[in-house]
Amino acid sequence: MNVKTPHPAIGGNWASLLLPIAADDNIEFDKLGEEIDILIDAGVDGIYSNGTAGEFHNQTEEEFDRIQQMLAERCEASSMPFVIGACQPDPRIMLNRISRAAALDPRAIQVILPDWWPLTDAEAVDFLIRAAEAAGGIPLILYNPPHAKRVLAPKELGMVCAAVPAVIGVKLADGDASWYAETRRHLSGLSLFVPGHHLATGIKQGIAAGSFSNVACLSPRGAQLWTLSIRSDLDAALELERRICEFMDAHIVPFRQQLGYSNAALDKLLSAIGNWGPVGTRLRFPYRSIDMAEAIRLRGIARSELPDLFP
Repeated sequence: MNVKTPHPAIGGNWASLLLPIAADDNIEFDKLGEEIDILIDAGVDGIYSNGTAGEFHNQTEEEFDRIQQMLAERCEASSMPFVIGACQPDPRIMLNRISRAAALDPRAIQVILPDWWPLTDAEAVDFLIRAAEAAGGIPLILYNPPHAKRVLAPKELGMVCAAVPAVIGVKLADGDASWYAETRRHLSGLSLFVPGHHLATGIKQGIAAGSFSNVACLSPRGAQLWTLSIRSDLDAALELERRICEFMDAHIVPFRQQLGYSNAALDKLLSAIGNWGPVGTRLRFPYRSIDMAEAIRLRGIARSELPDLFP
């Protein structure tokens, strides 16, 4: 199955749409609209909805439609590229989300593999073929993060995606030198999106098209400037990457490794540390949120250690 119409290549620094959640667990749509406008004004390469940090797994279908409609309308009005995440652990619900997302004509639609019981390679191909049909010519990006029920190795990803040409990219975690070698061998025809805090390394290694970026959660404008600098001064960009990773390892990762908070909680913490928009740290029940006091505590540290990201 081939993509019906040509679409521009996707790459660069993509900012995640995070859900502002009120104390009563409702989405604060007025703040969501404000957030989209801020991200557009920051000049990021694109905005994507309904990743893990967008809490795709914890919203109604009515809410899903309202979020995507708001994103599409604002991005189209400003010529901002956008990707819709149609992810959902239930395959039938996900296929319905893909069909509805396609009507909004995003640059691409992000999907996961159905996530309650891990798929075999053959089942993954079957699902992605059906997803491509539902997308009606809109390209697909497969989201295969480390917390997926089944994380495909580069060779497995290459085999699965080669069977479905509508899949033009993969969002995934990177690895060591051997992982990069395997990735170049098996995934050279795909646009690959590495973790935001490893973007300079991914580009240096010749495999990264861009990132759906956790660094943009911390500072959308700063992440965009850093992305541009990777092409003009790679050594300086790698030095900033080293400091970003040190900040993450020292101040962010312990919330997951030692205290058990989710990746979505960490991304919302980054946004609150950056203090660029009305998102806050609250996640929807039953997931635990990191106290806003921690974000306030870390703001000065972030600006001291990473001044490049806060122009």
